[in-house]
Amino acid sequence: MSGPLSLEPGGVEADTLALRLAAPRPRRAPDDAMPAKRPPGRRPQEEAVSTLAAGLADSIAPAVHPYEVAALLEAEGLSASMIKERYGHPNLFSLATALYQRVPRTFPEPPPATDLWRPDTLRCLLRGALFALPALAYLLTAPLWPLVRHAPVLIVAGIASWAWGQALGHRAHLRLVAGRREASGTLLSGSLLGAAVATSLAVLPADSAVAVGAAAAQSLYLAAASVLLVLARERLLLAALSPLIAGAVALPWWEPGPELRAGLPLLALLATLLAAGLVLRAGRSGPAASGVARPRLLASLPYGLFGLAAAVLVMLEGRRQPYMVIALTLSMGPAEWLLYRYRGWSVAALRASATPAGFMLRSAAVLGLCLAAYLLLLLPAALLTGSDPAAPLLLAAVLWTALLLQAFGVAWPPAVLCLAAAGAAAVVTLPELPPEPAVLPAACAVTAVCLMACAIHRLGRPSPHA
Repeated sequence: MSGPLSLEPGGVEADTLALRLAAPRPRRAPDDAMPAKRPPGRRPQEEAVSTLAAGLADSIAPAVHPYEVAALLEAEGLSASMIKERYGHPNLFSLATALYQRVPRTFPEPPPATDLWRPDTLRCLLRGALFALPALAYLLTAPLWPLVRHAPVLIVAGIASWAWGQALGHRAHLRLVAGRREASGTLLSGSLLGAAVATSLAVLPADSAVAVGAAAAQSLYLAAASVLLVLARERLLLAALSPLIAGAVALPWWEPGPELRAGLPLLALLATLLAAGLVLRAGRSGPAASGVARPRLLASLPYGLFGLAAAVLVMLEGRRQPYMVIALTLSMGPAEWLLYRYRGWSVAALRASATPAGFMLRSAAVLGLCLAAYLLLLLPAALLTGSDPAAPLLLAAVLWTALLLQAFGVAWPPAVLCLAAAGAAAVVTLPELPPEPAVLPAACAVTAVCLMACAIHRLGRPSPHA
């Protein structure tokens, strides 16, 4: 058949199915030349039809066919008798056609979609501050012990805790799919084991019990803080650090003495451990999940390796420009905010694109915009501290792009690239070989370019954002 049959009563199917006689039928006049015949007393009630059209104009205007208007009239509950008596039309389709012709066509834009990736600005800024606030403990306790002499012990423990915390955080987020009880159990056992591993590694370069104790305290704090951050209890962690913050703020005007210099960091540590314990206890009290398989341990390995590489790169930068590392740590809050913005803007770019190539261009533009905004945020800090901006900005580009790929589940490429950069920079920087000043920026530059290419290739397709 060449076209659809009309479904209106008395349509062409009546002629098709009617018995055709041999005698020719008289030719009908054209529709515009012959007035329409209607049943006696059934003239359309123009005023009633106009009133109905005005009342349903918003619903009739987007219709693309009278049948849509007919469905609307059926939904409104118009019966056949009402159509004939009140509106003077023989059937539903006649009235629908009249309404369709009276109301001009308008096609309003759909309402804007909700941005599911809209970031919580206050929470992101708070998380950035929480990454840097523990450094106040070293400021308070500096006069009590030779911090510079025991710095290698703390660095070893910090690098181990950072790597372990990245892997544990990823595994805990995977376990959150099964339930809060399972995630709390993973965090409890993983954080205790991580603190023990970091402290054990710190014993190797330690030459006194004081250094080992400081490394153990640092490892315990990082383990407890990771628990609170993974479970989104940032405000509770801020409250636990309040003694440390109060003591550091008062230092310019008041000398607290040895007891308070040691006691305030210890009080903050105990408060953080208590807060993490209470949160984990509450999480473990929930119902257990059934039928949910445990994720493989190897799934979290690349996240731990990236944490190791990132810690080494930051440590190498800290040897050259320590104040810039503080600014880099504080910038982790805005970096997280820009990660959310990238996801939201990429979804908007996907809706606005008509071809895969067009979306790839828009995605690359969004990536460049977010990365440029992050680096411009760090540039004033580099200039104010008198640092060479090349190395910290390139390192920031590496960290942000790697975190972006990890947020989309692309874990191994950033882990391998960052490990290669950290290994190359450490081999040359730690022994202080002749090209030492330029090796870290060069390694970060190559890694940043490779990560950007990987991000454009992996995230420039619609599937990761759909």
